[in-house]
Amino acid sequence: MASSFLASWNTVPFVLTEGAVVERLRREPGGCLHPEVANAALLYDPGGRRTLERIYREYLDAARALGLPLLLLTPTWRANGERLRRAGLADRPVQADAFDFLDGLRRMNGAAGSVFIGGLMGCRGDAYDPRAALPEGEAEAFHADQAASLAEAGVDLLYGATLPALSEALGMARAMAGTGLPFILGFPLRPAGTLLDGTPQTEAAARLDGAARPPLGLMGHCVHPSVFAAAMDAAYPGRASGAGRWIGVQANASPLSPEALDGADRLLGDGPDELADGMVSAARRWGLKILGGCCGTDARLIPALGRRLAAKV
Repeated sequence: MASSFLASWNTVPFVLTEGAVVERLRREPGGCLHPEVANAALLYDPGGRRTLERIYREYLDAARALGLPLLLLTPTWRANGERLRRAGLADRPVQADAFDFLDGLRRMNGAAGSVFIGGLMGCRGDAYDPRAALPEGEAEAFHADQAASLAEAGVDLLYGATLPALSEALGMARAMAGTGLPFILGFPLRPAGTLLDGTPQTEAAARLDGAARPPLGLMGHCVHPSVFAAAMDAAYPGRASGAGRWIGVQANASPLSPEALDGADRLLGDGPDELADGMVSAARRWGLKILGGCCGTDARLIPALGRRLAAKV
């Protein structure tokens, strides 16, 4: 359905995406996340699957009530081949099962034409530590199998989230491009206008766009709207040419740095209305099209965000 997604992408002013999933599951009583593959293992646990379904349904219901298209992301952020082997899931068709899980939910919701499924991928190591990032060539080889499996499963696009360094993003982009699907890459950003590894946003965009098949666009991922705004102002003063390659933001509720938030034992950050106001302001300034939440957000953000976006459609 990649062609269907691109047709919608070219005609609608906004696309909602989900709020936090992994971070919400981390705070469920008793703990739900597998130490290797995070929420992917919940596909095979009846109780965990029900919890996962509840969270996704909240986002589906919010988007349907507002009449806005929605991008859901498969629970495969940590489901690369290496981690699946360590988790004892190498013999399971995890990418296909993750797609089928979300596809079933959107069909039950009567939203097959307005809900799109992105195949979610993540870096090999710590998402907030650039020192753990793979070099470009190794990254392409490492991520190729997951990208191909998600594409074969039937996802509408591929989405690389919370990427801490340009090197691994370049390799992942080449692996994604090889599938023929559209793809998006999301980065935490520094207020100075760089990725976490210090690469200027302008350089990252230029390097990624220089590939034979560039991404559909780039996202600020797990970054507060105020940090995103500061980063964009620093990288593209006066809205310089190239700012339009940044097409959306999945917001962290807190403006604190990843280092300050690491290991926090409670949710920190803005409430849903304040956060939604900041995101819509960013969308207006830079023409962002995809908006959703990440750490510190919950089911309240998407209706708050959706109401503001629906008023602008």
